[in-house]
Amino acid sequence: MLLVALVALEAGCASKGPSARAPVEDRLPAARPSASPAIAEPARPAAAAPLPGSDNAGKPGFYTVKPGDTLIRIGLDHGQNWRDIARWSGLENPNAIEVGQVLRIAPPQADTVAAARPVAPAGRVESRPLPAAPAAAPQGSSAPVPAVSAPAQAASAGASGTAAAPPRDPDEGIDWLWPASGAVTSAFDDSRSKGIAIAGKAGDPVLAAADGRVVYAGSGLRGYGNLVIVKHNATYLTAYAHNQQLLVKEDQAVRRGQKIAEMGSSDSDRVQLHFEIRRQGKPIDPQRLLPAR
Repeated sequence: MLLVALVALEAGCASKGPSARAPVEDRLPAARPSASPAIAEPARPAAAAPLPGSDNAGKPGFYTVKPGDTLIRIGLDHGQNWRDIARWSGLENPNAIEVGQVLRIAPPQADTVAAARPVAPAGRVESRPLPAAPAAAPQGSSAPVPAVSAPAQAASAGASGTAAAPPRDPDEGIDWLWPASGAVTSAFDDSRSKGIAIAGKAGDPVLAAADGRVVYAGSGLRGYGNLVIVKHNATYLTAYAHNQQLLVKEDQAVRRGQKIAEMGSSDSDRVQLHFEIRRQGKPIDPQRLLPAR
């Protein structure tokens, strides 16, 4: 009886042996490391695409976006219409600019003439010599008539009794006007205010300081409240801040002395007009150009 039991036990072990080993043998190939590079080493992130315009970084006429920048601020600081900067830079969404992105802040060569859309100041004398007309030459004389230079023309005009205003800006000849009648309560400070503060009452008129075109009208620039920016030519623009109401729209032509806003205290602790004159984007003291009071 004992012999039968031992034989049966050996037979049972012999029958289970192959079936118990087979799963181990079947799993061995699957447990080996794969030769695929994606599993052998971690996948490398794709290289970041260069930001738009990065090949122009540092070149004249281009600007690299810094933290906190907006197109309005960049336009004001470089004397340009923010819409022109967006167009020159090929921006599809002007509200989505990135730090490190390079923008074109000067018109391409083909757009140089079109960029100076505002009306040129009247009375500006060109120094280009006029060609002498052969028919007007004195008879018997072959010598050409000398061209009159611009300074000589100006002196002649003064001698004729036409009193010319003292030139405040010989480069541009803009006839500036005070934008408000109140007293100056804060002088120009390039390191802080960038302009002057003119006192007044809420609702007092704010006037365009010279002929030009509105390049911004809104409240999208921190610290300026309701703001109007007027571009007068390729060199000069003016800014009128803290208004309670704006009376002009972007791309609207304005004339010297035209009411463009009403004085207020938006983004300010008191009613005042913050007024700036910028030459190629750089703030200058308005009182150097405005007429004496």
